[in-house]
Amino acid sequence: MRANRIISLKLSGRGAAIFCTSRSTKPSSSSSQQKSSPRAKAEKLKRRREREETILLNRNSSVDDKKVKLSDKEKIVYPICKPPGTKKDTSFPFPSSYSPEYVESSWYQWWEKEGFFSPEQHRVSHAVDQTFSLCIPPPNVTGSLHLGHALTVAVEDALVRWRRMQGYRVLWVPGCDHAGIATQTVVERRLLNQEGKHRQDFTREEFLQELWKWKNQKGEEIYHQLRRLGASLDWSRACFTMDPGFSRAVTKAFVRLCDSGLIYRSEGLVNWSCALESSISDIEVDSKELPGQTMLSVPGYENKVEFGTIVTFAYPIEGHDGEVEVSTTRPETMLGDVAIAVHPNDPRYQGVHGKHCKHPFTNRLLPIITDSVVDMELGTGAVKVTPAHDHTDFLLSQRHSLPCLTVIAGDGTMMPPCGEWLKGVKRFDARQLILDALVEKKLFRGKTNHAMTLPVCSRSGDIIEPLLKKQWFIQCDEMAKKAVEDGQLEIIPHCFTKTWKNWLSNISDWCISRQLWWGHQIPAYQVELCNSTEKQEEQWVWGQSENEARHRAAVKYGVKLEDVTLTQDPDVLDTWFSSALFPFAMLGWPEKTTDLQRFYPNSILETGNDLIFFWVARMVMLGTELTRQLPFKQVVFHSLVRDEHGRKMSKSLGNVIDPLDVINGVTLEVEKVEEGNFDPRERRVAMEAQRKNFPKGIPQCGTDALRFALCSHKMQGDLSISQVLSCRYFCNKIWHTLRYTLGVMGKNTIPVGTLKETTPLSSMDRWICSRLYSTVLQCEKGFEAYELHTVTSALYSFWVHSLCDVYMEYVKPVLSHSRARQVASSVLYHCVSMSLVMLSPFMPFITEELWQRLQPFRPGPAAQTSLCLEQYPCSSKLVGLQPSIFLTITKGFSFSRCNLLHIQNIYIGVNSTSSALLPPALPALSATVSKPYNIAGLTTVF
Repeated sequence: MRANRIISLKLSGRGAAIFCTSRSTKPSSSSSQQKSSPRAKAEKLKRRREREETILLNRNSSVDDKKVKLSDKEKIVYPICKPPGTKKDTSFPFPSSYSPEYVESSWYQWWEKEGFFSPEQHRVSHAVDQTFSLCIPPPNVTGSLHLGHALTVAVEDALVRWRRMQGYRVLWVPGCDHAGIATQTVVERRLLNQEGKHRQDFTREEFLQELWKWKNQKGEEIYHQLRRLGASLDWSRACFTMDPGFSRAVTKAFVRLCDSGLIYRSEGLVNWSCALESSISDIEVDSKELPGQTMLSVPGYENKVEFGTIVTFAYPIEGHDGEVEVSTTRPETMLGDVAIAVHPNDPRYQGVHGKHCKHPFTNRLLPIITDSVVDMELGTGAVKVTPAHDHTDFLLSQRHSLPCLTVIAGDGTMMPPCGEWLKGVKRFDARQLILDALVEKKLFRGKTNHAMTLPVCSRSGDIIEPLLKKQWFIQCDEMAKKAVEDGQLEIIPHCFTKTWKNWLSNISDWCISRQLWWGHQIPAYQVELCNSTEKQEEQWVWGQSENEARHRAAVKYGVKLEDVTLTQDPDVLDTWFSSALFPFAMLGWPEKTTDLQRFYPNSILETGNDLIFFWVARMVMLGTELTRQLPFKQVVFHSLVRDEHGRKMSKSLGNVIDPLDVINGVTLEVEKVEEGNFDPRERRVAMEAQRKNFPKGIPQCGTDALRFALCSHKMQGDLSISQVLSCRYFCNKIWHTLRYTLGVMGKNTIPVGTLKETTPLSSMDRWICSRLYSTVLQCEKGFEAYELHTVTSALYSFWVHSLCDVYMEYVKPVLSHSRARQVASSVLYHCVSMSLVMLSPFMPFITEELWQRLQPFRPGPAAQTSLCLEQYPCSSKLVGLQPSIFLTITKGFSFSRCNLLHIQNIYIGVNSTSSALLPPALPALSATVSKPYNIAGLTTVF
């Protein structure tokens, strides 16, 4: 068992903290590639610093012990040992108190063995001829799940279980993503630490074997977590993006897109990690806000490197006494300058348009060009143009037909065109050498602090270097246009629709090449033709196999097969390319499988709103292109998981929690380590947040409490461990309610009557029935609108405030009268039983445990084998719960036991005045009891 274990949180990109969903989910209308204004960056940095100061200022304050208290209750475990998959024995004596360990034991193994999660088990009496299918956003195989994943699982499983209980044929497919860069980075680091070996010390095949060992270990850990979370996934269809079948789908997709001209090879500017020596995707680039001069650790450098400063130096004007001053945060790239740009309306440079500056180190002439993109108010108003190392400059060079000069190699060293004095020097070491040389030439004009955003590789901590590389790209504009113009995809919440359309309308082509060994090797082959005397440019073909590619090359170049030599591209495809195929590749595409015909398109996609562009948009584009239909009908977004200080949950901030630590409970021992790429302030903030939020660790909350808390959360507001603990108390309330109910039922397992057969009903009986009916209505509406917080709120309110606080207090003295006992116990049974069914999608373990214990008293035909197959309550079939006369009690009124004793004998007639029936001792209640009315068409029952 993992309960009460001790973990050490090492702040090297790993850790834990409390969590909440985002305070604000207003989507940005700008593309991820668009740069925010300096003012916006400054405001963002200011807010972040304020949050950090809030943490640090309270470092010496006393911790509020009321926030979270560890439970000292004795733990109860299920005492019967049976083979895994055997149904749990619920005839065992009812434990005196709720214990998550006892309740969650054995059920999942039984569900899985019986095949309850498989669509082939669609044999319930209330089955409908409809399907509900979705895929789990495949977690990276690099490590364990965190609470962000747990939120996704809780929401998706609630929807899946609800549809299954409605009689739908449900398919929810589990899977893992191979996570190319992340996995290779982790394994390379492990091999270096344990064996002192680098990747280059292995052959590609040997290194891939090490990666598969890691995958098999971590993949099982992730699947174990999913099972502990109660996810009702069809494990017989589990999918990994590097499985043979999935790999065939990836190859087929690449070949088809190449054949249609949507994939092409070109030289373009990419995000490059010198530490990984690979291009990386936008989502793997973190933006680090710097307030000014900051010293940072960079992989490959013994000493910290200075950032957050701007350097000004002068370029002499050729044939002129003047000079042009330019400012830059990256002086090491000035060897790659090809021009100086000024605004056409800037009066300071009206006399130098068309002239040239002379480079002080290479003697190249740099033309002075004009472009309206230049900001006259920023710096000197003149900017150096370095197309091969800056995205904005690259676009500017294309407009003005400027050359591109690469001066930094893929390993981060300066290239030969820089001169012998810099050749092979690391880029940030070269920075100081260049500044010293500018001072010597009397061209240095100063250095000042400068707030800036630094692009950092999230995998290696390296500073991103934009580099020109020949890569494979996907042309996205036409596919994006189809996705926007189609208009059939529904996005929920609708506030994201505008963002979705704006981003797709301004999309750039997508670089899909990665210089890695772990991943799908690109099925493209460079062609060399025998006996060719002419110098050949790059010639490429592609195919689903080398043999197919060879035939394509022979036909394309009109040669014999034996005259063709092929060399496969050593690069692999971007992980997001294979992930974008998941909705249909998991069903067997490109083969026309039964699953593909039955469950595609998927019913919905549910995921975090941070993946709207990087994953969702790419799934829609590739799915529409390759299958000629949308991959899903609806996209449902949930908000991000943030800590109580509003920071996004991040391993680098030390605020990530393993959901099993919340389920089992854990004692946290904060251990400071010096490794990692985070400055001392970040490490101090993370440690202080842990000390403050978890002074005594995390108490055992259980799976049901965690799931209920996550699903109860709206798009705004905080969710802390103390709130999860409150949901555990709710589980305890449910447990004791069932203990009392079973006590009322007695030892004789005589089935109770149906509500139609139960007469006469008192006014309080009719009131609780109306409240139950109202709760069913609210659950229906909440589920249909994907507003799960309204469903959990309605269920909590009914169980705690209506059933326990009011009705059960009412029936306790009534049960002493034999005539009323049968009616009250029957009503109590139906309220409890139906509530357990409604709670089941959120709390599958405790509801199964308690529902099974109620079955001997069930009226009518036998129930389903398991609660997860029981029919979910439907308001249209509950006419019996709509009494024509009922007691309405206004929101916020709290019944006392004394008040209930007075109310027990009240019967309100149709024409009576309710306040006149109240005893004199209860004047405060008169305002809370209204005239009765017919419940038919009920829309407002609090």
